[in-house]
Amino acid sequence: MSSQYVVRSLLENDLYKFTMWQALLHQNPGATAEYAFVCRNQTAFPLSELKNEIDAELDHLCDMLFSQEELDFLSSLRYIKSDFVDFLNVFRFQRRFIKVGVEGETLTITAKGPLVHVMGFEIFVLYIVNELYFRRLSAGREEEILEEGRRRLVRKIAAMRAAPEPVDGISRFAFSDFGLRRRYSGVWHDEVIGTLQRALPDAFPGTSNVYQAMRYNLLPIGTMAHEYMQAHQAFGTRLRDFQTASLESWVHEFRGDLGIALTDVVGMDAFLNDFDLYFAKLFDGLRHDSGDPYVWGEKAIAHYRSLRINPLTKRLVFSDGLTVERALALYEYFAGRIQVGFGIGTHLTNDLGPAPLNIVMKLVNCNDQPVAKLSDSPGKTLCSDETFLAYLRQVFNHPAPPGV
Repeated sequence: MSSQYVVRSLLENDLYKFTMWQALLHQNPGATAEYAFVCRNQTAFPLSELKNEIDAELDHLCDMLFSQEELDFLSSLRYIKSDFVDFLNVFRFQRRFIKVGVEGETLTITAKGPLVHVMGFEIFVLYIVNELYFRRLSAGREEEILEEGRRRLVRKIAAMRAAPEPVDGISRFAFSDFGLRRRYSGVWHDEVIGTLQRALPDAFPGTSNVYQAMRYNLLPIGTMAHEYMQAHQAFGTRLRDFQTASLESWVHEFRGDLGIALTDVVGMDAFLNDFDLYFAKLFDGLRHDSGDPYVWGEKAIAHYRSLRINPLTKRLVFSDGLTVERALALYEYFAGRIQVGFGIGTHLTNDLGPAPLNIVMKLVNCNDQPVAKLSDSPGKTLCSDETFLAYLRQVFNHPAPPGV
């Protein structure tokens, strides 16, 4: 194993981890949770072979503390509150809350304990596994692989420079980096960020990686993830009302900041049933993360119009497995009808030749109750309790996929 640890800073996490963390610390500090790691695709070698290296990386992670510079950067964000920064000042990950195991050739990683202690593990685990995997896979071919990544990045930049001019003269094509969790390596991520910042200063405003936002003077980008809304399935409200409860709690915490709502925890149709005039006025827009993005976008525009809200005052953020080509196509389709933005992940930070991993670490239990996401894309639904999953489908009239 390389002597260089994968995790360079506790700030090297996605922004929405910090925003959700703050809201949950303020409003649900006593909640408990369990997160489970899943690999969805075939790998070149069993991930279980990385167990000892992952254990060593987690030992290192649990020895780390936030620096004063990092805390000062968080404090500079107007939606981050001083008491949350004080909490982070003394926060340390607890090794007893996360376990790495092997079942046959399957790698298992489970984080279980107080929600405000274990929720932060997710992104670190994902990019630890990624970097260790690609270190081994690329051994002896590192420079060859990086050169191929650079060639591909040059082509992407050329395509984005050729993006069509906005029809309204205002809404130019812009995208952010969402690629931390599945990146090839930290060194490559730095190169990508630096290259994009130099080559596309007007089209590349920010990154979800808070550490890199600080280092490169970029805007940290993000609001909420599925786990935030899923956790509200176990916070004592009627199950039918968990979406509205989570949106209300978000508004209460951030008072108009961070106004992009995630729509696919129980599907777009069920979300729009809850996203009434009140929420549609309070939130700046919506984020797409599963299902057909064109169908989703048309539904969003129609919903705003039905509420007599001008879609041009709202924003759609697309972030589901985007390539540069797909983002540009979506921009051409929707520009001039509604504001659009794009979060591009793996296609930026792990497109160098070797097949990327499709790994996740999801909330599966909260307050000793199962929680679930009913994705608009087949294969993205994840739940440890089939009975609860069936009940959730029934409550939100969400059809099971064929064969289920």
